[in-house]
Amino acid sequence: MTSIDNTSAIIEFTRLYLAVFYSAVALFYTIKIITTKKNINTELIFLGERYCPNWWNHMTFRIFRVAIWMVCLVRLFVPGLDDYLGLIASLENAPVLILGNVLLTFGFLMTIAIHFSMSEKWRSGIDPIGPKKLITDGFFRYSRNPIFVSVGLSQIGFFLALPSVFTLVCLVIGLYTLYKQTIAEEAHLAAVFPSEYKHYTTNVRRWL
Repeated sequence: MTSIDNTSAIIEFTRLYLAVFYSAVALFYTIKIITTKKNINTELIFLGERYCPNWWNHMTFRIFRVAIWMVCLVRLFVPGLDDYLGLIASLENAPVLILGNVLLTFGFLMTIAIHFSMSEKWRSGIDPIGPKKLITDGFFRYSRNPIFVSVGLSQIGFFLALPSVFTLVCLVIGLYTLYKQTIAEEAHLAAVFPSEYKHYTTNVRRWL
């Protein structure tokens, strides 16, 4: 009985935590984009030409991020929504849920740390006239795509924190769009810094 009570308590905690967490994510990126654009007076978001593969990739990722946020907010006030998410009962146990919350949080904290380490150099998408310099220090000494690794880790954490068909679909699509974006951005960097980037890729892994 105690184990069941503990799991129920963690489920309810996670219900609140996910709503707060994704609201905090939305707030963080909104503030970061507004303040950074104001400081450097330049565009930060590059979707690519409308309807091109990169544009579709960005839009798909955005749509699912908004869907995740909305679902987490709605289920906070309408618990019955869970009945439509396809919950995976076999994974709804305390260790899995706790692990999910930890990975979700750790991934986001790592993302914030990397953002601040990049300062005003951060861009979303492929800047056609940038970057001016290849970043190979800091977190980029250990991974060529540390932000994508952190976001992917958070996405896995989200699935474990709310194991369901819905979050599994979000996980698959999320990881796929991250992979496609990685390929596109690495191709761009290889074109901008042909010799330097080739040397960099021989010493640093794509992920970890």
